[in-house]
Amino acid sequence: MKTLLFRFARGAALAVPLFLAQCTTIPELGALADQGGTSQRRIVVNLGEQKARLYHQGKLVAVSPISSGREGKRSPVGRFSVVEKDPDHRSSLYGNYVRDGKVVKENIDVRKGGRPPGSKFEGVPMPYFLRFSGAYGLHAGRLPGYPASSGCIRLPKRQAKRFYDAVRVGTPVVVQR
Repeated sequence: MKTLLFRFARGAALAVPLFLAQCTTIPELGALADQGGTSQRRIVVNLGEQKARLYHQGKLVAVSPISSGREGKRSPVGRFSVVEKDPDHRSSLYGNYVRDGKVVKENIDVRKGGRPPGSKFEGVPMPYFLRFSGAYGLHAGRLPGYPASSGCIRLPKRQAKRFYDAVRVGTPVVVQR
């Protein structure tokens, strides 16, 4: 029994570093402000890999998992730039109808169906929104491990804030398949 427990503990001790090595980490970006500000930064999104990368002066400084647009609502591909930053953005298309603080119709697209009487639309929160093309942007959101959004690029909240803080309006954004 002791040998079995020892083997399990040893296996767990070996597995934990391997597991942690697979986790995506992002270095603290605050010190980069002392190295030329945000002017030499760019974001590159690889839809095939489901990863977003932040570069500063050509050097990779951050990597994050993403969830991009699902089938039928693909994320746009091309060269863009950040045209708007909004830390508390809400969707103007997707969300819930709410009456007296309670959801009366959820997961709706305002372009489809009607609004229940006496309700108001409440858009889905999209914290740390970096708009780069039309209605599309990078923002904090759910990452199920595959493309699942309506076209935006979702990042984990911590990484979304770091990318948001690290760039400014005008920062290049490249989205590739």
